[in-house]
Amino acid sequence: MSLGLIGRFASAAPERSIRLSAAPGMAPLVVPDGPPTQTWLFNGTAPGPVLRAKQGDTLVVDVENRLPEPTTVHWHGLRVPVEQDGVPHFSQSPIKPGESFTYELPLHDAGTFWYHPHINSSEQIGRGLHGFLIVDEPPEIAARLAADREIIWALDDWRLDQHAQIMPFKNRHSMSHGGRLGNVLTVNGSHVTRTEARSGERIRLRLCNMANARSFRLLFAPLDPWVIALDGHPVPPRRLGESGLWLGSGQRADLILDVDLSPGEQARGIDDAFGPDQAIEVMTWNVSGAAPLRETPLPPPEALPSNPVVKPDLSNAMTHPIVFEGGAMDSMSGAMMNGQMLTMRQVAAAGKFWAINGEIPSGYQNMRPLLSLQRNRTHIIQLENRTQWPHPIHLHGHSFEVNDPRYFSGETTVIRDTVLLAPDEQVEIAFVADNPGTWMLHCHVLEHQASGMMGVVEVT
Repeated sequence: MSLGLIGRFASAAPERSIRLSAAPGMAPLVVPDGPPTQTWLFNGTAPGPVLRAKQGDTLVVDVENRLPEPTTVHWHGLRVPVEQDGVPHFSQSPIKPGESFTYELPLHDAGTFWYHPHINSSEQIGRGLHGFLIVDEPPEIAARLAADREIIWALDDWRLDQHAQIMPFKNRHSMSHGGRLGNVLTVNGSHVTRTEARSGERIRLRLCNMANARSFRLLFAPLDPWVIALDGHPVPPRRLGESGLWLGSGQRADLILDVDLSPGEQARGIDDAFGPDQAIEVMTWNVSGAAPLRETPLPPPEALPSNPVVKPDLSNAMTHPIVFEGGAMDSMSGAMMNGQMLTMRQVAAAGKFWAINGEIPSGYQNMRPLLSLQRNRTHIIQLENRTQWPHPIHLHGHSFEVNDPRYFSGETTVIRDTVLLAPDEQVEIAFVADNPGTWMLHCHVLEHQASGMMGVVEVT
């Protein structure tokens, strides 16, 4: 794909139209016959419907707002024109209650993506407004994986009271610490997590972390799946092994899981992001008593072809530092806000706790660009986390190369749109700024975003 084609597909691209309605609803999150939870839902389900189209299509989505407040929809990971990106005031005007907005999304990249609001995100997403968006490869490419079926996991957690109702938002402790961590874990909107499997079958497993703040470290032993894509973009297939699968909020992964268990056996998938003493069950695989689907194991999956992301030219790159500061247990003394230098006490009184390059925006409308990037040039952004908390940093409108040692050692890079920064970690991301516009760069711990850890980069 040439540098000038981002966001501009030929008029002959097939279109698929879908309607989404955001509205209050009820969902049986805890047990199917228990008290339902009052939620906000797309098309009445938690998570919302799986939106699906083919690479090269244009997906047209009509969004109707039946909520008591404005909303938008952001298409996380899609490289779309800026006016389709769903960020209020930079991309579009908010969709007011009773109004609708039509998004036209050119689907350049195959892979696993998702959608969610970008207004009052911590509350709207935390109430259930999110869903998968899957862009399929051509059938002949998908067939190379030899998968017998596909399963999706929308991973989420909910902070519920004893009556299974959502607890209040805008908690200052959550904002200044690790974000809003729930006390009920769900997969595809259900706390009852059991999956039937058959000995010898091969499953393509698509995962997305849709939680407000929680990072997952998923372990599958004795099963040992192959990771084949991260954030929608193919990677050289490799076994997860004992390293497990780390997913920060907003991140996705595609796995190939071979059920190499005997008929009648079980296997548990667990999350031990907080250590083995606090590990929790995510999924139990119940292997049926039927004869194995195949006796001879399948060979390793083939690598999927790369998406049409322009490769950065690191020899001709422009480098830009971005520093994240603030939060509990940090030594930041103050930051600029609304043109004034404020102490941390003053910043906290305004409900803000985090800064990027020493500045804190008070809202979307007054964010001046953190960076001004020359279009069609390679840029390296040096991300430095000076805080005591992890931050999944998401860049809109682009995909970037990053060295991710959690999966690949040495000089191997992967393409992502969200990178998980550990406390005191520094990471460089590199990309060609080929999509003009003003783009969000923010922490996907949504309470961190709401309390200061967000900014914009301008591509001109």
